[in-house]
Amino acid sequence: VQLQASGGGLVQAGGSLRLSCAASRGTFSSYAVGWFRQAPGKEREFVAAISWVGAGGSPYYVDSVKGRFTISRDNAKNAVYLQMNSLKPEDTAVYYCVAELGGVAGHWSGHGMDYWGKGTQVTVSS
Repeated sequence: VQLQASGGGLVQAGGSLRLSCAASRGTFSSYAVGWFRQAPGKEREFVAAISWVGAGGSPYYVDSVKGRFTISRDNAKNAVYLQMNSLKPEDTAVYYCVAELGGVAGHWSGHGMDYWGKGTQVTVSS
């Protein structure tokens, strides 16, 4: 399975972007899917995740994005989305999508993920 992240770009503070994570094959609904981000000079940070369908597809967010970001999935399109609203300059980072077969959303460390996609750059100007 290859994951392809897209939707990044340059936006002003307060603006919105929607990131997409698409799977090349397989049944994406069987995977928990999440997002990490990494800003220059900083450690990788967990952002959000959504459980696999069999676990209810429940979402989980890091505190810093709660109320601003929404993760969702479209199983028919084998895709997961991260809607990012009210963006702040501190959201600037490369965003990566990850997948774990049969996983449950939580504050992931990033270890043990089955697949990582290439990142997409998000830049929020002040």
